[in-house]
Amino acid sequence: MTTAGTGAGGGASPAYDPLYVAFVAYFNRERDYFECHEVMEQLWLEEARDPLYQGLLQVAVGLYHHRNGNIDGGVKLLSAAIRKLEGNEAIVLGIRLDRLLADAKSHLERLLRHEETPFPFRDLDIDIVDPALVAAVEAFVPGEEEEHA
Repeated sequence: MTTAGTGAGGGASPAYDPLYVAFVAYFNRERDYFECHEVMEQLWLEEARDPLYQGLLQVAVGLYHHRNGNIDGGVKLLSAAIRKLEGNEAIVLGIRLDRLLADAKSHLERLLRHEETPFPFRDLDIDIVDPALVAAVEAFVPGEEEEHA
């Protein structure tokens, strides 16, 4: 089970699910949004379809669609992600969710105008605020999450 605490601030750092660590590593380091989807979907199903996990998954899939030229798919998934992520704490799961949400909204706004004003794909970053999550992501080896599934 994943600890869904804030991760930053006082007290002990939460233990992060290896699938969540894999998601953040694939998102920030590998820029492999397809693998983000694979690992986060598995975690989402394990965590009773938590909307927070689904929203994170949908940000990755929205970026995957945009990168591959599917603007409509990017708009659809980023719109759904924003709806699911709004209303959560600013810092959750060891990340600045508020910053990711703002970046996703900005990306969506640009996608909605893509036909009139095309722009090249750009990656988004997840701002990690918990040193324990930073260390786990840095230590992550692609493919190792399968050992923990």
